[in-house]
Amino acid sequence: ILKLDEANVPVKALIRKPVDIADRSIVPSIAKDATGAQVAAYLAALPNVDLVLGDINDKASLEALVEDCTAVLALHGARPTGLKSLCPPLNPESDPSHARSINYVGVQNLIAACIKSKTCKRIVRVTGKGETPFSFFSIIINMLGSMAKAWNYEGEQLLRKCKDVSYTLVRPGVMGPEGIPTGKVLALADNGGDMKVTAVRYEDIASLCVESIDYDNCARATLTAMNVEEGEGEETYAPLLAKVKPDSREFPESLLSEHKKAARLGATVLVGFLAILTKAVVIPLGNLIVGVFVGLLKK
Repeated sequence: ILKLDEANVPVKALIRKPVDIADRSIVPSIAKDATGAQVAAYLAALPNVDLVLGDINDKASLEALVEDCTAVLALHGARPTGLKSLCPPLNPESDPSHARSINYVGVQNLIAACIKSKTCKRIVRVTGKGETPFSFFSIIINMLGSMAKAWNYEGEQLLRKCKDVSYTLVRPGVMGPEGIPTGKVLALADNGGDMKVTAVRYEDIASLCVESIDYDNCARATLTAMNVEEGEGEETYAPLLAKVKPDSREFPESLLSEHKKAARLGATVLVGFLAILTKAVVIPLGNLIVGVFVGLLKK
């Protein structure tokens, strides 16, 4: 949003809670420790930003969001739900906060809104590496995040199948704000190419998303974005984006069942580990307590 505003590009941003810009108790801020209300107040004060109240599950608000727009940056994502993800009755897929609702149905709603607008022709969607269900990170994220990896991939497929709106899918590494090298470290792989997972800066991925809209060759492209050793990459994404080619390979139709198998395997391993830990720690501890108690009785 900041990059688009600085370039004097009109922006609409979807917010879930209303903000009262007249409330002087809310200090506009985008600092690390800023509240949601403070961030919203800061954005509301920017000259080129219009805030739209709504939600990714609210179709009417999405239609208002994309009206008269030419592109959408779909940066939304499901939050971790913790161990309750392992218990479907406590974490149903129909819940609006579930990864299916956000990463899959939300994308479905956004596509429908863009088609209805007749002006919005590109969706830039940030996802992640989702074609390796049995990788350690995929299993952990799926186990503790309502199958977020799985539903992100299914959402990607919705965009690939859509003929009325083009897409640019961005699969970044582990995003962070600080301590990440800069310089000639930026690298891309089109066609959803595999790259070693690295840390990447939020700022760099923001630039990638914004800049990709200006490249027609990035339409219907899946970009993996990682960092490489200093001097082996580029300082900006411009030369990399100029070389991007649209997707040409056949992506798996669906990986949902594979992701679920992997998550179940991970849950089984976790339960087994906890059982061993319980046997190794709790039982000896219980014997120690009993021994101490018996010793006291003898005295």
